[in-house]
Amino acid sequence: MMHMKYELRDYQKEAVNAATTFFASRCKENAIIVLPTGSGKSLVIANIALALDAPVLIFQPSKEILEQNYGKLCSYGFSDVGIYSASFGRKEIRSITFATIGSVKNCKEYFMRFKYVIVDECHYVNPGQGMYKDFFEAIKVKILGLTATPYRLYSSKNFGSQLKFLTRTRPRVFSSVIYHVQIAELLRRGYLAKMNYYQLNIVDTSRLKLNSLGSDYSEESLRQYYHESKFNDSLENIVRRLLKAGRSSILVFTRFVDEAQSLTNALGKDAAIVSGDMPKTERELTLKRFKAGYIKVVANVGVLTTGFDFPELATVVIARPTMSLALWYQICGRAIRPYKDKVSWIVDLCGNFKRFGRVDSLYLHDTNHRGAWAVFNGNKQLTNTWFE
Repeated sequence: MMHMKYELRDYQKEAVNAATTFFASRCKENAIIVLPTGSGKSLVIANIALALDAPVLIFQPSKEILEQNYGKLCSYGFSDVGIYSASFGRKEIRSITFATIGSVKNCKEYFMRFKYVIVDECHYVNPGQGMYKDFFEAIKVKILGLTATPYRLYSSKNFGSQLKFLTRTRPRVFSSVIYHVQIAELLRRGYLAKMNYYQLNIVDTSRLKLNSLGSDYSEESLRQYYHESKFNDSLENIVRRLLKAGRSSILVFTRFVDEAQSLTNALGKDAAIVSGDMPKTERELTLKRFKAGYIKVVANVGVLTTGFDFPELATVVIARPTMSLALWYQICGRAIRPYKDKVSWIVDLCGNFKRFGRVDSLYLHDTNHRGAWAVFNGNKQLTNTWFE
């Protein structure tokens, strides 16, 4: 017997209903559901899987997110659920199986009986080539993707770069949007935290060079600019001012380890680094101390953009410029979860706010009412248009 522990919100029920209707329909094409960060995607995935009548394979992009979503489904009391992932040291096939693509790519035959496939964070699926494409071609079933950022980066030598909406890429894996909810709607209803944005123009991006793809700023030009402008001193000064203003948990997104090291050395015991190079146990211990309030500032390099759940977090400092809308959204999304009377501060030092605007103003729009979806902020179109 299942133990229903959660009362789904109306939009979560609508997303689950849209998914089950899609899987039951005769339509052969794949589809996506777009749910913003903080909307309870793991609950929606659990309820979709529980509502289906046959084996369900659920792909997760990382061990951390798999663990989170697996735990959510198990909390319903459903026992016929397994994990097929080398990073867990588990290779179980159950009625509902959570998997990572790298672990199943060479054993497609085990999953031929599966009737349904769900892909979480489906913007990682490369429609042109790769492990997902090979697997989908072998298993030949309808696929449902879920994401908060429904676009991928494309670059051209002649034209530059643009973000293409997932249903508008050529080739494409997903053909339609079957359900979405706007960020502003969730904010209006109190499901997301209020966010204040502070733009401090410390970095002049006009002085930076682009990388060879034209898709973001080059590492070399950024290092040089940081050195010439004494960026580390400015960053330290701003973080100290935030601490003085009573902001107790501050998550800083830096581009380089030495930039993070400079900040934490200056702040002493109040600060620590988290990076992809650290052993996982050390990283987890640091984050545990951060959440408990023993550490006030975490300088984070290349991690904590997805799957880091800390509702109390109310201050994010963005100390790296980017041309990636997904990265901007994911960074701001770390502070978007509501907690008591929380008002989050997003402190941008690098011109990102000017480029992308408030994340709570991002919205999806079908530009011709026939499936030509795009992401906008106000009147500014951010996908399916060449970068400025």
